[in-house]
Amino acid sequence: MALENLQKERLKKLKNIKSLGINPYPSKSNRKHTIAVARKMIGKKVIVAGRIRSLRPHGKITFADIEDVTGKIQLLFRADSLKGEKYEILPNLDLGDFIEVIGEVIRTQSGEITVNVNDFTILSKSLRPLPSSWYGLKDVEERYRKRYLDLLMNPKAKEIIETRSKIIYTIRKFLAEEKGYIEVENPILQPVYGGGRAKPFKTHHNALDTNFYLRIANELYLKRLIVGGFEKVFEIGHVFRNEGMDRNHNPEFTMFETMEAYADYMDNMNLIEEMFEVVAKKVFGKTKLTYQGLVLDFKNPWQRVKLVDLFKKHTGVHFHEIDTLEKATKLAKKLGVEIKDYMTDGEILLEIFEKKCTDQLIQPTFVYDFPADFYPLAKRKEDNPKLVESFDIYVAGMEMGTNWSEQNDPQVLKWAWMEEKKKMKKGNLEAQKTDEDFLEALEYGMPPTSGIGPGLDRWVMVMTDSPSIADVIPFPTLKPEKVRK
Repeated sequence: MALENLQKERLKKLKNIKSLGINPYPSKSNRKHTIAVARKMIGKKVIVAGRIRSLRPHGKITFADIEDVTGKIQLLFRADSLKGEKYEILPNLDLGDFIEVIGEVIRTQSGEITVNVNDFTILSKSLRPLPSSWYGLKDVEERYRKRYLDLLMNPKAKEIIETRSKIIYTIRKFLAEEKGYIEVENPILQPVYGGGRAKPFKTHHNALDTNFYLRIANELYLKRLIVGGFEKVFEIGHVFRNEGMDRNHNPEFTMFETMEAYADYMDNMNLIEEMFEVVAKKVFGKTKLTYQGLVLDFKNPWQRVKLVDLFKKHTGVHFHEIDTLEKATKLAKKLGVEIKDYMTDGEILLEIFEKKCTDQLIQPTFVYDFPADFYPLAKRKEDNPKLVESFDIYVAGMEMGTNWSEQNDPQVLKWAWMEEKKKMKKGNLEAQKTDEDFLEALEYGMPPTSGIGPGLDRWVMVMTDSPSIADVIPFPTLKPEKVRK
């Protein structure tokens, strides 16, 4: 039957229900037991509720299955045991309707745990039929667009979102209870965007007649809190980057970021590997997880390798020999790496590294000591000022987060931001802007500090064996349907 006819049939049933003086959308349910609890109450009266997933009428007897978040249970409706004329209402029920039932839990002759229904109430009449062939749906974007149906019809999709919640809870508990961090909430609307390299989303505050930006990172406000006297702070929240979408990128994503006084980037390597070993054990019960056919081991310690060593291994060239823009450009051309006109030699080397050296970083790995050109907020190494005390985390060939020892010298940071301004004038739209208010805060003094800032969604991807970031976000960003068509 065509969808339009099915909807007409359901609207007719809705009218029938209302004609009997029944409200098919009451405001309250009297549910007393979840289905999981009810299944353990053989011989006792229960009040359960859920969505109808099957209906099997047999004359004066009708079997049905209902489902709530805890499980599924069979219902038995018999004309001689239902109150009043309730059995006559049954033909007006459909798959997808929500009902509440009262009855005794029994076992049928076949051993099926069943509620022998004495009374029932319609809680919500479904006006659209549930899809019958959701599994194997070729148009993946349609699944994301109608995510509520994906979660309803695809147990794996629902399980991923539940696991995501457990991962966030475990991270939050680890930082707050085991490591003594306090959780904070910083502005999403910011007058100056900072803390990372990205194009921002811009908006306008009408009452103030001022432009604001949706934050691209939490970092600068966390460091303001360190200046203000806190020593360990963290935030888990959405950040926004006006960039393209692919299997690893969503413009709106969740970042968890920490900041700790009297710590450096090596301390944070220890923190991250300990944290994700804890997450693996507590959420999955093991440290070895499979991602797209790769067995990953999150037990610490993780592999640590200097960028210069990895660069030499995969390009055959010593990193420090490429000390001019001309040499860097020539090497990029030789290796077939596309670069931008505004890039410095250090930025070109980093681009080469990302394109040529990361695919084989399968097990959790820290790559550390990066070119200073790319990280104005990071502390330069005392023994080699061309590098900064920073590290990237790689898992399954994917970059999972960038972290560093924080630059706490306001004069050095001001100079670094002036260099960023020059890059922006040359066309680098992701160059960082100067935040004068933050520089003023830094002038009051900030102790040696370091923080981590991984994107949560990629970690959930890897730990739940999900091929796309859209699988782990309840409602990912999608192209408007008109544009898509």
